[in-house]
Amino acid sequence: MPAELVLNAAMDDATARFQQYRPRVIGVAYRMLGSLAEAEDIAQETWLRWNGTDRDVIENDEAWLVATSTRLAIDELRLARRTREQYVGIWLPEPVLTDESATPEHLHETASDLSVAFLAVLERLAPEARAAFLLHDVFEREYPEIARILEKSEASCRQIVHRARQRLREERRLHEVPHEIHRQLLQSFTAALDRGDLKAMMALMDRDAQLMGDGGGIVSSFPKPMLGGARIAQLLFAPTLRRRAELRMVPAVFNGRVGVLRFFGTQLESAMAFDTDGEHIVQILVQRNPHKLAQIQAQQALALR
Repeated sequence: MPAELVLNAAMDDATARFQQYRPRVIGVAYRMLGSLAEAEDIAQETWLRWNGTDRDVIENDEAWLVATSTRLAIDELRLARRTREQYVGIWLPEPVLTDESATPEHLHETASDLSVAFLAVLERLAPEARAAFLLHDVFEREYPEIARILEKSEASCRQIVHRARQRLREERRLHEVPHEIHRQLLQSFTAALDRGDLKAMMALMDRDAQLMGDGGGIVSSFPKPMLGGARIAQLLFAPTLRRRAELRMVPAVFNGRVGVLRFFGTQLESAMAFDTDGEHIVQILVQRNPHKLAQIQAQQALALR
């Protein structure tokens, strides 16, 4: 076989082997960084390293790709955390539209570990702790593999994961609620908003509910969490009094859970993720940063063509 054909065959094989596990690479990087654009950059760099490696000596393609993307994501997160320390207001992850029925392959695991609320809580962890926790508790990697990736002892990795679980347990407000119940509660809330029923909105909010918003210093948002279900309901109700003709509340599945996209005219103003206990809304995370909404805005505009 001519040398050129041999080279092309090798490249085709390398591409096919990489594409098989690219979803996992994206899944790891997105959960680490909370940004799909940055996750795709990690996937591209992982591909370049994969393409420049002697793949004949790689015993397990998936393990190699997960290890490489994790190390790259740790490095990127260390740099990003310096930027996020200077971030204006509250930092929330970039929301990503998903198909609820296809979540395991779209962003490559289950909705419970993909939700905006979960990723926001993960932000509290240091890069290596975040990686160790995700690898073990989400991606089900064994401690010997995690130790090789992080270049630490197994005992140290076990301790890191244990401490990460404790930290998350202290800070999480998340509830395990069946999708259909979550969806029905959101439908009731948006229906009350559509008909201008503030009393019904308040009844669906938990008394101690919390709202957090990310404007990125580009658009207005709250510098700290807003507390109180009644206050939050009034805040969401107010635009219906002033700009009702322009306002559209569109249910959408992003990050594996049903949420709401709020439009004024054709412009996407925010993506609202909800956490519920099955009876009341306990938390709303509102992404208003235009840079983090750009991909959803583009997808929505394309869908309307």
